[in-house]
Parts: sequence; C-alpha cells; structure tokens
Amino acid sequence: MLYAILAEDAANSLEARRTARPDHLKRLQALRDHGRLVLAGPHPTIDAAEPGIAGFSGSLIVAEFPSLTAAEDWASADPYVTAGVYAKVLVKPFRRVMP
Repeated sequence: MLYAILAEDAANSLEARRTARPDHLKRLQALRDHGRLVLAGPHPTIDAAEPGIAGFSGSLIVAEFPSLTAAEDWASADPYVTAGVYAKVLVKPFRRVMP
C-alpha cells in the first residue's frame, strides 16, 4: 500500500538539512531502485523552486510499504529525523487516484 510521509522542518534547520541530505537521498534512491517511490521532495518556505537561505518548511514522500508500521519505522529512521531537521513527521495511508 502507498503511504504519505509529511514532515515539518524544525526552526533554523537549513544547515542540518544540507549536512544530512546525502544520506537522506540514498534512502530515497533505494526506494526508487526497488520501484517503491512515487514521489519525494521538499516544500520551499517561499514561492520559489530554489529558496536559497529561506530554506524549506518540510517534505513530502509518497512510497509503497508493506504496512503503516513499516512506513512509520522507515520514516523515523530517516537521517533528517536523526539530524533534527524534522520537528514533526506524520505518516498516513495514501490512495492514488491520478495520474
């Protein structure tokens, strides 16, 4: 089943985000390589694709996991969580309708 992982960044997390990004991307690439990643990306704090020092307010990942517990476990082990980038992470079942 698909799950949406909705994360909110902690205040002033841009530097921690930059530091943890390579490890975060490796985990996403592993999901992609196994055909389980639907989409992933950050939410810029401002209305710009490249927000610069304004940074990001959070992230969205939609991926396939065998259960809600598995998705929650995967999300809680994310390098952005352990580095303190994310202040809050919500994992919810997701039903894809389009495309």
